[in-house]
Amino acid sequence: MVMPTYIFLILKNPVLFSQIGCLLTSRFTFILAAVGSAVGLGNIWRFPYIMGQNGGAIFLIVYLVLILTICFIPLFAELAVGKITKKECIGAYESINPKFKFLGFLNPLTGILISSFYFIVGGWIIDYIYLSIADTKIADYGDYFGFFTQNSVSACAFTLIFLLMCILFTARGVKKGIEFANYVLMPLFAVILVCLIIFSLNLPNAKLGLEYMFKPDFSKINAQMFLAALGQALFTLSIGMGALLTYGSYIKEDKNITKSTYTIIFSDTLFALMAGIMIFPAIFSFGLEPSSGAGLVFITIPQIFAQIPHGNIVSAAFFILLLAAAITSGISIIEVPIASMVERWKLTRGKACLILFCIISVFSIPATLSFGILSGFKILDKNIFDFLDFITSSVLMPINALFLCIIAGWFLKIRGEHFIQNKIIAKLFDIGLKYVVPIILIALLYIGLK
Repeated sequence: MVMPTYIFLILKNPVLFSQIGCLLTSRFTFILAAVGSAVGLGNIWRFPYIMGQNGGAIFLIVYLVLILTICFIPLFAELAVGKITKKECIGAYESINPKFKFLGFLNPLTGILISSFYFIVGGWIIDYIYLSIADTKIADYGDYFGFFTQNSVSACAFTLIFLLMCILFTARGVKKGIEFANYVLMPLFAVILVCLIIFSLNLPNAKLGLEYMFKPDFSKINAQMFLAALGQALFTLSIGMGALLTYGSYIKEDKNITKSTYTIIFSDTLFALMAGIMIFPAIFSFGLEPSSGAGLVFITIPQIFAQIPHGNIVSAAFFILLLAAAITSGISIIEVPIASMVERWKLTRGKACLILFCIISVFSIPATLSFGILSGFKILDKNIFDFLDFITSSVLMPINALFLCIIAGWFLKIRGEHFIQNKIIAKLFDIGLKYVVPIILIALLYIGLK
């Protein structure tokens, strides 16, 4: 998930704004910040399990086509809207036309709902860090994961701990810690991923995992798969939740965002593919099901570490680095509603963070309990966790991206020639922004939700 990690340092703080302005004057630093924050739970946790539930290789093909030909347009447009308006999401839409103000509220709403299930996964990571450090011996990680997520007290406690960590970082604006995560921890995380890929590819039956990931079965094509691929593409690139718009509002006028957009897409897609290559060979080697659901990574990866000498040390390092990535991602998600509260209601950051902590808790606790005592409560045949995931990634984010393209193309009148030097590509961008992408988004929403 591409997450702008400097957002939370800036709002209502002219000194920090000046510091960030200096940082963003270097396009290399701008790209490095975005690429450094490209690693998130959207890539490592969500991509493998969504792919596993939607047919493997055929899902990957659709996902890559969407992300490389369609999704770069709303990503680019969202950054551009922020850069042009210099406002947070609600103010940006309102400045274009007061009638669009209500559309701006969809962005912080989406961020709150995403936080409500995303932060639960952050809690799972904390638990696995404890297991690794304590060198706890687990006979069956599938059974353990089920036991842990059904344990209402501990699961809720870890969810709230992760939420509190993100809130405290956001409230205090801990700049150096996040910079360290981007520039030092994330490269280390990439090294561990490469090592795990090499190990996974040498497991028995690894070939079956690669075939599942890269040999398409066209019989598995269905409407829901297309919508799931769109939702994953938007989710992993953070399109339609307001984070990129807010990030774009801090970009200097003379900075070109085109190369940054392509770099973000490339790095984000690369890490998603790396996660898949690490996970799927191990899944088939250990006799697991690719469609196991949200716990897929937490069941599969620990079994890889169990095969490695002193695997608990490697496991602890992996999950600590994954936690750092999850925190930087979480900060960016919650910054959108916090920015709106600070700007619209003139609240202090501390009060805004406290209010948001309470709001997210109201949603995240029932979602956490949906694996335990509330497992029988269903919405559209989904538990609360899965429903929040579905309603944000497959409904709200595509709708937000649709409105973004329409408003940017038809009302703000963003044109490719203002950002893209190649005239042919600039013209294709204009056609895509005004016509092609909105039509495809509407079609995918209609077919997938039908």
